[in-house]
Amino acid sequence: MTTLILIALAGLAAQLVDGGLGMGFGATSTTILIALAGLGPAQASAVVHTAEMGTTLVSGVSHWRFGNVDWRVVLRLAVPGAVGAFLGATVLSNLDTEAARPITATVLTAIGVNLVWRFSRGRVRRDYSGRGHSTGFLGTLGAFGGFIDATGGGGWGPVTTSTLLTLGKTEPRRVVGTVNTAEFLVTTAAVAGFVVGLWDDLVANLAAVLALLVGGCIAAPIAAWLVSRMNPAALGGVVGTLLVLLNLPVVLAPFDVTPGVLWGLRLTVLIVGGSLALRGWLRARAALAVEPERQTTVNAEPTGTLLGDPR
Repeated sequence: MTTLILIALAGLAAQLVDGGLGMGFGATSTTILIALAGLGPAQASAVVHTAEMGTTLVSGVSHWRFGNVDWRVVLRLAVPGAVGAFLGATVLSNLDTEAARPITATVLTAIGVNLVWRFSRGRVRRDYSGRGHSTGFLGTLGAFGGFIDATGGGGWGPVTTSTLLTLGKTEPRRVVGTVNTAEFLVTTAAVAGFVVGLWDDLVANLAAVLALLVGGCIAAPIAAWLVSRMNPAALGGVVGTLLVLLNLPVVLAPFDVTPGVLWGLRLTVLIVGGSLALRGWLRARAALAVEPERQTTVNAEPTGTLLGDPR
């Protein structure tokens, strides 16, 4: 019962993160399942992806209803992503638990670093060119994102959403909606891979799947409230720092790092991550403050002042 409560709390925390960032459910819940609930990397990833089959379906339908989905991109991103996720799940299922743990921790640490760096820059407005991405680029991105998602227990959002947003060719809401809709197929393929390699473990952990879902459902309205109160740039930096802190001991375990050095590194990560999160929050706040001034300036410009314009 204690383990199930911890898993439900993991789902609650992960949904709070995902509701504020639009990404991070898999990475956050997998990290907490491994660190606090004692599940192995493959078992944790299988539990998370099975639970995500429900959440991604609801998310995809919701984004479709609100017009946030570019269906031309969905299949070009989702099909290669599904192939990568299936291969990643199969690889992870056939690895020894102890061998998989540092690999999973390394992937999650990299995701955490990515989140910290990305959100430290704040939310900057872009002019969108409207030019689409090539099929080859979307296929490569999808396959890589799907493989990372399955082996790391999460990462589809951080890999694909961050990349597409950085390129600045598509409106952010359509990037998020399209990536989330494609994630249902990616998650389903990952679960299929886990069914092939970890059927017995998956059945044994069905209670954990339900607990994760319950925690996520409880957190959903709280996340909706938080996202209206807290800037995602600051939250992203905090989440990335947390992922690095939780996975750092596992990543450094093969190097026989002394406890003193480990605590020093944790403190360094905390200071650097906190500073970058603060930087992202300040930049985001400055951008929001400048935008109304620009709008006021535009509205105040007199009309008919160009040469030849009638008064």
